[in-house]
Amino acid sequence: MGIPTVVDRLIQQAIHQVLSPLYDPEFSVFSYGFRPNRNAHQALFQALNYINEGRQDIIGLDLKSFFDKVDHDKLMGLLRRKIQDKLFLRLIRRYLQCGMMEDGEFSPRSQGTPQGGPLSPLLSNILLNKLDKELAKRGHCFVRYADDCSIFLKSKSAAERARASITRYLEGKLLLEVNEEKTSICRPVNFTLLGHGFVPTYKKGERGKYRLRIAKKSWDRLKEKIKAITRKTLPITVGERIDELNSLMIGWV
Repeated sequence: MGIPTVVDRLIQQAIHQVLSPLYDPEFSVFSYGFRPNRNAHQALFQALNYINEGRQDIIGLDLKSFFDKVDHDKLMGLLRRKIQDKLFLRLIRRYLQCGMMEDGEFSPRSQGTPQGGPLSPLLSNILLNKLDKELAKRGHCFVRYADDCSIFLKSKSAAERARASITRYLEGKLLLEVNEEKTSICRPVNFTLLGHGFVPTYKKGERGKYRLRIAKKSWDRLKEKIKAITRKTLPITVGERIDELNSLMIGWV
């Protein structure tokens, strides 16, 4: 994390408001994270459409510590293609390089984009837009939300080939590391996206069709929080419990 001061947050937001109109029109329609008029619900329904079209061998691409691994030179090279102002570019690089406190000691940052400020999500989208264009060029159907990317194919063999070639592209061209252990090929019933899972509709005449459901892990986390608030030994009033439950449920929904 890199939580900026109030002044830095203000400047980063100003940079974002200048860069976003320049870059957002170039972004893929299948990129849904941290963009105006796009959200997680749209990503989920697009994934559901792909699955119900028969693209049911899914690559769940996992980028290992993405926000810690972004190569500064690679990202700055992409920015220089559109931005000519050297002072502006130097300011962005300074924000990328701002250090962190670890056990009371200052550590410089040589790679990665600090999470916690307004600028980091846009910079990550600028870099990963190269991945989106590569997937589109190869004719793949995909959904990306920030660094969470899923690719939908019609056979396991095609998915295995795509996983190998996309891994080579990410590591060779974008200098990112793919987490081989967590990057899997799965069927819809084992696939989760943004806290949701996919289950058969079980309706007559809809064989092979799926619907959305809340993922089991999301339900389990919610139930644990409800149990903690409603625990009899918790020394709070009934009114306070109700307020906490309302706050939890509104946020969760």
